Amino acid sequence: MKGRIAAWLMAVLLALYIVLVADRAVRLVGTGEPVAIGLGIALVVFPVVAAWALMRELMFGIHSESLVKILESEQDLPADDLPKKPSGRPQRAAADAEFDDYRAAVDAAPESWRAWFRLGLAYDASGDRRRARAAIRRAISLHKTHHRA
Repeated sequence: MKGRIAAWLMAVLLALYIVLVADRAVRLVGTGEPVAIGLGIALVVFPVVAAWALMRELMFGIHSESLVKILESEQDLPADDLPKKPSGRPQRAAADAEFDDYRAAVDAAPESWRAWFRLGLAYDASGDRRRARAAIRRAISLHKTHHRA
C-alpha cells in the first residue's frame, strides 16, 4: 500500500512539474527571440517525454497489480517466506537458492505469463530490479496476448 501511495504522489509531483515546465516553454516561445524559442521548443519535448514515461510506469504498476490479484485468487502467488534483512528485503543468498526453480519453470513453459511473473519476483528478491521489471513486462505482454486470442 505504501508503494502505491508513493507512486501516485510521485505521479502528481511529476504532473505538476510537467505543467510548470510547459508554462515556461510557452513563455519562452512567446518572446520571439530565436534562442528563447529554441529553449522553449526543447522544454516542450521534456514534458512530452516525462508524460510518456509517467504513463508507462503507471500502466506497468496497474497491470502488474492485476496479475498479482489473479495469482492471489488462484492461490498461486509464491509465498513470501524468505528470511529478511533488517531493511525488509529478502536475504540474497536465500533468494538466489530458489531462483533456479523459477528459471526452470520459464524454460519449461516460455509462453506462461505466470512463470514469467514468478521469475520477475525471484529476480526482484535477488536484487536484480532491471531483470525483474523485464520479466514482469514479459508476463504482462503474454497475459495481454493470451486474453486477446
